[in-house]
Amino acid sequence: MVVQELWRELSRVVLIGRTLEEVLTEITALASSGVPGAESTSITMIRDDKPFTAAYHGEMALAADELQYRKGYGPCVDAGRAGVVLRIDDVIEETRWPEYMAHVSETGVRSSLSVPLPYQGTSVGALNIYSGLRRAFASPESLEAGLEVAEAIAVAVVNADAHAQLSEQAHHMRLAMESRAVIEQAKGVLMAQRHVDADQAFEILREASQRYNRKLREIALGIVASTHDQRPR
Repeated sequence: MVVQELWRELSRVVLIGRTLEEVLTEITALASSGVPGAESTSITMIRDDKPFTAAYHGEMALAADELQYRKGYGPCVDAGRAGVVLRIDDVIEETRWPEYMAHVSETGVRSSLSVPLPYQGTSVGALNIYSGLRRAFASPESLEAGLEVAEAIAVAVVNADAHAQLSEQAHHMRLAMESRAVIEQAKGVLMAQRHVDADQAFEILREASQRYNRKLREIALGIVASTHDQRPR
């Protein structure tokens, strides 16, 4: 897949109504088709200096990534943190990351290419590309494709992550507004039943919340529901 086609495919990825994992999994699958020799790919993201696999295409990539996280270092981790391209032509002959190399062949990996995901002058993680063949990414064409694909993927990943965060914020805001509405309803019920003002009604709710170790919204919901139950039918 040429880069122009990859951009077109990425532009068609649907964000609305899907989890971040679902979106990133589709993006990772598209990345696999963009690099010659790729058998399995993954996206490593770093949050609070902790790397994790945000999505993967093929079990080989996930197994290799997880092995690096357990060891605390490796090409995908270092590529994401340092923003450098790291290529392994043959895990059997590679001398860097010795503890990782001693076990990675058990995952089926023989060679790999880890490319940072560049965005606005920094790295948001790494695109990890794996193969069961030695020197699968040794050609200039593979390296160039990896760099171009990573650039496209970085934009898609950042957009998907931003959309997911906005969706989560909107969800929390909606819940907060609903909670405020039901609390105001409960205050109104207490004001009418106990002949207290708004501040006193809220204090009654707060004390009940502490006494029964329940959220304020749950107490308010119970009070509002009780008034509905008492209505004549």
